[in-house]
Amino acid sequence: MTPFYLFGAVGFILGLLFGSFLNVCISRLPRRESVVHPRSHCPNCGGGIRWYDNIPLVSWALLHGRCRNCKEPISWHYPVVELATGMWFAIIISQVLAPSFFGTGLQLSTEWWAVHILTGLGLAILGFLLIGLMVMDWQTMILPDSFTLSGIAIALFLVCAQALFLGPNEDQIVLSNHHIQLTSPGGVTDHGNLFFTGPENLIFGRIAAVCGGAFLLLLIRWVYRAVRHRDGMGLGDVKLLAMIAAFLGFWPAILSLFLGTLAAAVYGAVLLARGRADAASKLAFGSFLCLGGLVSALFGNSLIDMYIALLR
Repeated sequence: MTPFYLFGAVGFILGLLFGSFLNVCISRLPRRESVVHPRSHCPNCGGGIRWYDNIPLVSWALLHGRCRNCKEPISWHYPVVELATGMWFAIIISQVLAPSFFGTGLQLSTEWWAVHILTGLGLAILGFLLIGLMVMDWQTMILPDSFTLSGIAIALFLVCAQALFLGPNEDQIVLSNHHIQLTSPGGVTDHGNLFFTGPENLIFGRIAAVCGGAFLLLLIRWVYRAVRHRDGMGLGDVKLLAMIAAFLGFWPAILSLFLGTLAAAVYGAVLLARGRADAASKLAFGSFLCLGGLVSALFGNSLIDMYIALLR
């Protein structure tokens, strides 16, 4: 096995461990319970789960999907969440982090490595949060603030950390080509351009993306309420899109919204065709938005570039 694939295997195992913890969050956070105490237990009989019955994927398979004590079925979402998180971590480490160490050469600067690794870390955390929120919203129609708002804070912290490692002229943008005069007690004259430095562009741009994503859904929510005289979208969805924007930026977040809306529309149409829903039925839109966020995190930039190329 080459070191490149070894990174993927390590990422998969690490993801399984995080997926096991994510299952605890999914079960407890919507009920506002602690994810630390009490220790893991069966939701049916309350019996404590032994350490050898808590091995991701393996224990569920060996127990044939049933509790060792009461023999009640263990929900299928437990192994699925562990598998999905493991696969996500494997993909991120293989495609984002591993190339930082293999195939790019050692001539790259420390700053480049730091930004690349922070980007991969952000994508791994985003996947962890979106997978958890997807299941929680599907089961309970709840998107806990402990995931959405904490996710926004983590994303902005990572962005600030990336800004520390940007090169002198990296990511800076020129706002004006006009010369400016700066009057001061020293009579200083600046003949340069007006621009945002790389760190300013990165940090302010991401904050603007968060505000823009939240404002867009708030506007849609207000218009729907004005027309239909009822809420069509919860504030949790607003915070969720803001979180995606905090990690990915504004346009990838808009792509997530488009993909999520499209998936929800298709699913709703299928339910209507099968007579399992009507025009007043509620959908877990946050789950579809999470799905759009996962797709956008992996393929968003490529899809956006393809779309821009079609317009040219």
